[in-house]
Amino acid sequence: MLARFEDREGGAFFFTADDHETLIHRPKPLADEAVPSGNGIAAFALQRLGFLLGETRYLDAAERTLRASWQAISEYPHGHVSLLSALEEYLVHPEIIVIRGDSAEIARWQHTAARLYAPRRLVFGISPDAVDLPGALADRTAIDGETVAYRCLGTHCEMPVTTWEALAAQLSGE
Repeated sequence: MLARFEDREGGAFFFTADDHETLIHRPKPLADEAVPSGNGIAAFALQRLGFLLGETRYLDAAERTLRASWQAISEYPHGHVSLLSALEEYLVHPEIIVIRGDSAEIARWQHTAARLYAPRRLVFGISPDAVDLPGALADRTAIDGETVAYRCLGTHCEMPVTTWEALAAQLSGE
């Protein structure tokens, strides 16, 4: 998507790939219509992926999309809700929890964490035998066979914890 659809100079993404037949106008739609804007969904997904993997190129592409869309968003906000959602997450980063360890413990921790309401919280459980994980996920490993949780707010991560009580303290802000 970054290689074939992104407008690196003007920001945002074109509707057609760079190797598409030549058009009179290469569209770069920003507004939501019957379906959400591709640019809004791209910005939102790239931010989430960037935070999860620690990939600044995804975060930078999302920011360029939001900057390129700013005038349209400010002039007609109710027509750009998907971009507004991406902008909101750009301003208030999500909380990402990655849990590694025994499958039964992962499930228990995930279930318990999900019961503590936080609308911007994403909880991922990854089995200890998962290999070749991309980006920062490769660094989030089980420690000495124990279940471990990693908590990040945007690109800032806290020290990993190996007990549910310690994770609960992080989640509640104690």
